[in-house]
Amino acid sequence: MIYQKQFVKETTFTAIAIFLVVLAILVFTQGINMLGRAADGRVAVDAVVALIGFWTVGMTPLLIVLTAYISILTVLTRYWRDSEMAIWLSSGLSLRQWAKPVLTFAVPLAILVAVMQLAVLPWAELRSREYAEILKQKQNLSLVEQGTFAELGKNSQRVYFVETFDTNNGVMKNLFVREVDKKTGNDNVIFAKEGTFDLSDNRRTLVLKQGIRYSGTAGRGDFSRISFERLDLIINTTPKIVNPIDHRRTIPTQKLFGSNNPQHQAELMWRVSLPLTVILLSLLAIPISYFNPRSGNSYHVFVAVGFFLLYQNGLTLLRDAVEDGKIPFWLGLLPMHVLIIACTIVLMRMRSMPAKPFWSGLKAALFGVK
Repeated sequence: MIYQKQFVKETTFTAIAIFLVVLAILVFTQGINMLGRAADGRVAVDAVVALIGFWTVGMTPLLIVLTAYISILTVLTRYWRDSEMAIWLSSGLSLRQWAKPVLTFAVPLAILVAVMQLAVLPWAELRSREYAEILKQKQNLSLVEQGTFAELGKNSQRVYFVETFDTNNGVMKNLFVREVDKKTGNDNVIFAKEGTFDLSDNRRTLVLKQGIRYSGTAGRGDFSRISFERLDLIINTTPKIVNPIDHRRTIPTQKLFGSNNPQHQAELMWRVSLPLTVILLSLLAIPISYFNPRSGNSYHVFVAVGFFLLYQNGLTLLRDAVEDGKIPFWLGLLPMHVLIIACTIVLMRMRSMPAKPFWSGLKAALFGVK
């Protein structure tokens, strides 16, 4: 029908505009946050742009939910304000018949959100964490300065000095390293002609070549001297590269099904909920969009915001309850969706009746009382 094509067209253009504006604001805000973290050394400078990209991908599903809700609400409110909806109702057509064009617009977005939630986001989250950690480790290597005494590794009793450092190939010349053996308390002093950092096997190692190692206690004259061709000093043995098992958001969706882990169930509940949210909020926007052009009041905007906050915060609270093991999976998944469906049905009945005070209309919609 003509009205359906026109509605989908208007809503699509409105949604594109809303999505781009909100996305620009969020990206700008996150960019400032990332630059601040990079300045503090918590994020590698080279990773800022990539991490903003991964963060944007992660925010897209929720942004699509909000965009669909606002765009449908905006277009239908304009129909009420311009009396187009009054013409629609006076022609003998029901408000419920708007469900079809609304779903025509909302279902593709729900499918897009489902694909992103179930397949794209776990991959993007894992790549984001891996990328950030790798660049951070590489940035730590780039902080080596020649001609300066510095601590080797955090919380370490090793001090090193590098005479020359080739930043292109990462080779250090004429190294001095002093460390304290925690077991014996001896001082170890190492001289080497060449050294490099190795990041293989998820550990950071200083590889020294062609050197001498002195070990003993100062003032006792018991130092021993050992020559070596290669010596590996492990700086960090804790793997920092993210393992999918370590964080629920990086686990592939197929591994979440059937899991008894409350955290996995909470994550699955959230991934399944967002596509349903697109559909239900879009239908809820039909009765909420009611606007009386004579009164000029815009109370429906506050009602729309209230429903959105109630829906999203309710889902978040239920997800946290599932994660803590307080409630089972289905009890966390269903209540908010059922509540929104019930509210949509009741409000649709109210808007299909002649105008009445709110409480009278609500009573009539619930109990059929005139």
